[in-house]
Amino acid sequence: MRHLYLDYCATTPIAPSVREAMLPFLGEHHGNPSSIHALGRAALEAVEDARGQVASLLGADPEEIVFTSGGTESNNLAMIGLALRGGRSAGGHLVISAIEHPSVVEPARFLERLGFDVSIVPVTGQGVIQAAALGRALRDDTLLVSVMHANNEVGTIQPLKQIAEICHEAGVVLHTDAAQTVGKIRTHVDELEVDLLTIASHKLYGPKGVGALFVRQGVALEPLMHGAGQESGLRAGTENVAGIVGLGAAASLAGKSLDASQERLIALREQLLTALRTGVGQGLVVHGDLAPRLPGLLSIAFPGVSGNAVLGRTPELCASTGAACHSGAVTVSPTLAAMGVAPETARGTIRLSLGRYSSEEEVERAASLLIGAWEAVRE
Repeated sequence: MRHLYLDYCATTPIAPSVREAMLPFLGEHHGNPSSIHALGRAALEAVEDARGQVASLLGADPEEIVFTSGGTESNNLAMIGLALRGGRSAGGHLVISAIEHPSVVEPARFLERLGFDVSIVPVTGQGVIQAAALGRALRDDTLLVSVMHANNEVGTIQPLKQIAEICHEAGVVLHTDAAQTVGKIRTHVDELEVDLLTIASHKLYGPKGVGALFVRQGVALEPLMHGAGQESGLRAGTENVAGIVGLGAAASLAGKSLDASQERLIALREQLLTALRTGVGQGLVVHGDLAPRLPGLLSIAFPGVSGNAVLGRTPELCASTGAACHSGAVTVSPTLAAMGVAPETARGTIRLSLGRYSSEEEVERAASLLIGAWEAVRE
């Protein structure tokens, strides 16, 4: 069976040029970057080249890039590392939004168990955080605000610069989980004015198991991994050289085609939406349609059916749903719930995400399959 892949927000395939860049470091260039011999020096040079490539994509300095095992570790290092800096063991306040990824929500809960207070800021029905509402959540003892750059389910892009201005006026550090935006839209750290920014390699056509955290100069973190002191003492352990090289190559590739890629993905997204609306009618709901969104993401709700049932009738289509069903009970995603989406609408939600290798033919085929499945399930 030939799969139609519309799940690029879950993970992306490794780009051919990225794979080619990695191959030597899975074979002959196997040295440890901490070793002083020729193979070690070659590995270290490759890591530093990749650091520069990632920094260039973000408009950052190479010294501000810390390599990690992925987006989850980067989020944990940003949040827990900031909260525990300087030996702090308890006390203080953190703010997150109501639509954060679990890799932000769970570190916040962990810090609550250590004695920190956590406030959760709501979002509008379009899935957007209001900067003023976030400002009202700040306290004298607020240490950190963590707001994702773009939501992974509905694609809404948050007003980070406005949020940053409010945070910095109050002397609060701002972290953003940018796993869904780096490589898809412009994410220059000085324009966003963020202090910490998370990257996940496998969201931008790099390998899984590697990521990075931008740490603005002057921001102090307590490391989570203790050992020999790699990554400027913030992430001990022998570096994943091949993975880091892949992330660097992916960052370089993204920087060369960012604007053209956005335009193409917006056109494909609108083509997909037009085809679905033609087949389903006005009952089709588009989540976050009035807000700025990621170019290739379309979160839609089919009327009168379960999204799981629709996808169950299209096994060749790879996509995600907005609700999970366990023992007959429907669990709505926290993001849709925070947006005030009715459970019945959330039940029919499917996330369709396009990417570098999506085509007009695939979009038309996917729309045809989804419309046919919806009609069959509804009947």
